Amino acid sequence: MASEDVETPLTGGWVTNGVVRVGDTVRRPPAANGEFVRQLLRHLEDVGFEAAPRFLGLDEKGRQVLSFLDGEVPSDCRAIVWADSQLEAAARLLRRFHDATSGTDLAADTEVVCHNDFGPWNLVWYDGLPIGLIDFDEAAPGRRLDDLGYAVWKHLNLGLLELDTAEQARRFKLMAAAYGVPADAALVAAVESAQERMKRKIDAAADEAGKTGALSQNRLERNWFRAYAQSLIE
Repeated sequence: MASEDVETPLTGGWVTNGVVRVGDTVRRPPAANGEFVRQLLRHLEDVGFEAAPRFLGLDEKGRQVLSFLDGEVPSDCRAIVWADSQLEAAARLLRRFHDATSGTDLAADTEVVCHNDFGPWNLVWYDGLPIGLIDFDEAAPGRRLDDLGYAVWKHLNLGLLELDTAEQARRFKLMAAAYGVPADAALVAAVESAQERMKRKIDAAADEAGKTGALSQNRLERNWFRAYAQSLIE
């Protein structure tokens, strides 16, 4: 078998089963929104958004063929305290992604296309900074704040890190400013909504493996946020 045909399972991230690297490409089983992803990635290529993989078609097994983005993809990020420069870069990347989809047919009658899983594990990191965005299986039209609330929650690890509230408030405002919105009640509500959506998603999961732990973590995060959310924006 030629080296360019060798399939190497990809590690890092919360990897979808069956994702492999073949040469300079990634092969992924098509998601339920596969056609939307194809249109989205083609659009991002057309407008010069370089931080997403290119859609190269389907292979003989019906898998999506995407260009490979070189860098590191972390997996379990729950104990990581991201540096200010990393938080700002992640927020700016999300803003650029949203701006690239604003006003398009893909966004339909909403503001933008939301990634809907903009956590550090779905970013490609190079020299310590996020330079790429991957895994668009949950992408759909939506509001900017829906995506940003989720991103802030997951990048700050709110409720999971032993950082005092004042420090998390500073980091909260840092990400909001880097994206270009105020750190206000609307962003707080967006984080709360993201946490509630995650709870519903866990509740609806068919696979019981890990469900108890996931619900326990979600409860811990929601309880912390209810207690300290107002302090983040004062």
